[in-house]
Amino acid sequence: MGERPFFADRAGAVVGDDGIAHFGDPVREQRRLAAGEAVAPLDDRGVIEVAGPDRLTWLDSITSQALASLPLGQSTELLVLDPHGRVEHAAGVFDDGASTWLLADAGDVAGLAKWLTMMRFRSKVEVRVRDDLAILGLFEHGSAERAIAPVAYRPHTTEQVPGGIPLLWADPWRSVAAGGWQYAAPASHPGADYAWVEAVVDRAALPQLAGVELAGLLAVEALRVAAWRPRWSREVDDRAIPHEYDWLRSAVHLNKGCYRGQETVAKVHNLGHPPRRLTLLHLDGSDSVLPAPGTAVLQTGADGEATEVGHVTSSVRHHELGPVALAVLARRVPGDATLEIRSDGSRIAAAQEIIVPADAGATADVPRLTRLSRRPVAQDPAR
Repeated sequence: MGERPFFADRAGAVVGDDGIAHFGDPVREQRRLAAGEAVAPLDDRGVIEVAGPDRLTWLDSITSQALASLPLGQSTELLVLDPHGRVEHAAGVFDDGASTWLLADAGDVAGLAKWLTMMRFRSKVEVRVRDDLAILGLFEHGSAERAIAPVAYRPHTTEQVPGGIPLLWADPWRSVAAGGWQYAAPASHPGADYAWVEAVVDRAALPQLAGVELAGLLAVEALRVAAWRPRWSREVDDRAIPHEYDWLRSAVHLNKGCYRGQETVAKVHNLGHPPRRLTLLHLDGSDSVLPAPGTAVLQTGADGEATEVGHVTSSVRHHELGPVALAVLARRVPGDATLEIRSDGSRIAAAQEIIVPADAGATADVPRLTRLSRRPVAQDPAR
């Protein structure tokens, strides 16, 4: 995590590995955060600035998102994929007319900045990690938004925006982005109410927030998991492809130009059946035990034998849903399978709420390319 969090001296603050876990009452903090009345210090997030005249067309050419014509002040999200379509990096994106700002999980900031620097070649861009900036999380339309707006970072004055645009990234997860695709079946997706905003603030301005109500990372994570929102530092492993997490919803543009990993993105979407799928697990909370990320998920067969079929990625205690977890399961696992998690000597029963269905992509109404080995068959006009 690095240096001690700025708000660690606030009454009740409990500091964890990634930042301030809570300020004494995680459940209340969760409710206040969801209501837009509290602000969460996101010490587990970091900022990269990409400057230069080529920044948007360059980022467009090397990532999953269409960025060449990104409107001023609009928030979006990108993924960096390897040649096989596996997720390597993820970041929120915001352009203020002079720089493009990437907001990423702290553990990914150095790696993403290094990769971007290596990919500059002759492009007129500069990549810089901004350790002088902090990120605060909040939900829209409450007192928290009003408190943060005056201190949000406004680095550039341009002809278009003389006062500068405040760096307020609105998470695009709340709806299906242009060029994106949703695999989750419900029309009433829980992400629709996830009006999450991350505000970039100069660390020198943090003392101005002495009177702001705060919430810890436990509250942030609980609301994220309930919205089915994937995260690089929690859900992604070395096998992850976007389809498995329904990440085509917000971070992949299916109709843009070529980029690394695009062939896999198109192939899996056109043919369907990603090898794994993200699911929300409702956990039996009788033992008050939350399984750690990486804990195996077991399926019990008709013979009573338990087989490992996936693993937990995030587990939280939600103020309304109770104990829940995100887990990545093998595609073959039936939606009504009897699942169990064994953690610290406890056996935790788990029921699925399906996010990515087993046939994800196979039922998508997308154009199918004709096989090059076949010639088109003329149709009989009389038929």
